[in-house]
Amino acid sequence: MQLITCPWCGDREEIEFHYGGQAHVAYPENPYALDDEQWAQYVFFRDNPKGPFAERWVHSAGCRRWFNALRDTVTHEFLAVYEIGAKRPTPENTASAASTAQSQEARR
Repeated sequence: MQLITCPWCGDREEIEFHYGGQAHVAYPENPYALDDEQWAQYVFFRDNPKGPFAERWVHSAGCRRWFNALRDTVTHEFLAVYEIGAKRPTPENTASAASTAQSQEARR
């Protein structure tokens, strides 16, 4: 079972969470001005990268709060979690933080 860190509740089992799609997708300023093709692009088309990807998650069986996570789509590792509205962490910063945490764990 994979553990996901909720920014408010801490580490919890993945069964307590639900995926909410790609993070940082801005709602159109004037949705009524969009034609069908533009609206379809907004609703249905999302990035599908190999590697770090910003996603929205909800802790549905816990505090029921939404948050963003930076997750590696190859390894499924959560590189960072952060509140909605916060700036997206860069993969370089999260990789160095993860390696520091791993080296600290190894020393214990």
